[in-house]
Amino acid sequence: MTLTGTARRLTVFLGEDDTWHHKPLYTEIVHRAHRAGLAGASAVRGIEGFGAGSPRVHTSRLLSLSEDLPVVVVIIDTPERIDAFLPEIEEVLGDGLAVVDDVAVVAHRFRPAEQP
Repeated sequence: MTLTGTARRLTVFLGEDDTWHHKPLYTEIVHRAHRAGLAGASAVRGIEGFGAGSPRVHTSRLLSLSEDLPVVVVIIDTPERIDAFLPEIEEVLGDGLAVVDDVAVVAHRFRPAEQP
């Protein structure tokens, strides 16, 4: 599927220590997006951040080695497909933030996967 024109972006902000059934929550979200056939999902580890309930800033700087760094999962697809996926996020997200915004796709290029 090639995205063109208006699309919808789902961005989920969480901590790398957040889990779902003993595995990283960001992994669960990316795998659910893949199973749902969404156009793509990326989990990106942040170098510094804090959330509303955090008593401190989490950072990757060497002098203050931190665990639970911020992770952002970004998923972009059609508005209908993102909206249909939102219950999946609501099911698994404990602490964190999920936001949706409309975006303009400038380019979407990929090589189709080779079939075995």
